[in-house]
Amino acid sequence: MVSYTDLLAQRDQLDQQIKDAIQREKAEGIAQAKAIIERYKLEVGDLFNRKSASRGASGKVAPKYRNPSTGDTWTGRGKAPKWIEGRDRTSFTI
Repeated sequence: MVSYTDLLAQRDQLDQQIKDAIQREKAEGIAQAKAIIERYKLEVGDLFNRKSASRGASGKVAPKYRNPSTGDTWTGRGKAPKWIEGRDRTSFTI
């Protein structure tokens, strides 16, 4: 029968083997990726599509509601301003 300390020693050995395998495979993967990047002359934009960044640049949203007395507007996003808070919003729709 295998003792508890023997099992712990085996686990330590396996943990070390796992770490070594991860490190080796990661290095191989990086080398392969670099080779592909160089072969096809890829750039960051080719690898990582930055659609969300371009969306942030045009981040303005048209207002949906207007306060008739002051002319203040609100897009309907985020916390409601005091002038519309708790009221029926249909009368403020633009």
